[in-house]
Amino acid sequence: MSRDFGKYLASLLLFGSNGIIASQIDLPSGQVVLLRTLLGSLALCAALGASLWRRRSGADGAASQDAAPLACLEHPRQAAALALSGAALGVGWIFLFAAYRLVGVGVASLAYYCGPVIVMLLSPLLFGERLTGPKLAGFGCVVLGAFLVVAQCGGSAPDPRGLALGGASALMYAVMVVFSKRAPEVGGMEAACVQMLASFAAVAAWSIATGGLVTPGQVAGANLPAVLVLGLVNTGLGCYLYFSSLGRLPVQRVAVCGYLEPLSAVALGALLLGESLTPGRMLGAALVVGGAAASELVGGAALGGAVDAMRDAARLAATRGRHALVRRRAVLAR
Repeated sequence: MSRDFGKYLASLLLFGSNGIIASQIDLPSGQVVLLRTLLGSLALCAALGASLWRRRSGADGAASQDAAPLACLEHPRQAAALALSGAALGVGWIFLFAAYRLVGVGVASLAYYCGPVIVMLLSPLLFGERLTGPKLAGFGCVVLGAFLVVAQCGGSAPDPRGLALGGASALMYAVMVVFSKRAPEVGGMEAACVQMLASFAAVAAWSIATGGLVTPGQVAGANLPAVLVLGLVNTGLGCYLYFSSLGRLPVQRVAVCGYLEPLSAVALGALLLGESLTPGRMLGAALVVGGAAASELVGGAALGGAVDAMRDAARLAATRGRHALVRRRAVLAR
């Protein structure tokens, strides 16, 4: 498993605990999103500033002179793509939390996790990534499993407005992933910082427009430790791990394995909150894990086999070429 893939999986586990921590914060959902993006931005900017300071204040003058400039300054178009990606993330969170109130967490989450479906379907057109049979089959299992994991049984029909907001959050998820892939030269802490700042700006603009700004008094009375953990750890650290790895992974892998986030949320809910795991949810969890693993392992094996075959063919062609050249020289020598 690559380092970037490990960081991506760790971020999904952190994001899976967001609901548990947010449930301990007595604030409206919009204010929770505003606080988490604010604290996440501060944490990432502080970490980036410290990293730049260490890089430019070495023990000798050479270390300072050799320090690389910010990649965003060298690639402004890629920085703009990252900003759009972060803004899409913030807007998506706004839509998602609004959908929670109208149709519930299960239905809203199911709608939100249609975002990876959009990404995978667009990947051949936007990124030239081939949709193989094993990936499609594994992805189908993941989608079915996610439905079983998060679906809720309710007697009344879902509110169409909530479904529309959930669908809009899925679209923002797809926009976020697509624009993240447009910035291959800007990565790590710098990419995460740009995206989280843009996310905070989008959420702050929405809060100002709707009059949903939070006051210090509200924060103090709303379980401050939970606010700090959600903002600094789950959002700051989680978004660093997520954004620093997202641009370096195939979008189909991001789409498939992204469904591990709701799976981790269900598992943590059962372990920490005592939520029941029905047979349907357990089956869904098995489908999510099995589908993601099959898509990665079988698809990767097929790709690896194709690469090996191409490499062998190239070596064979090179060997035949050398033999033909030797025979030609022998004929000329006669």
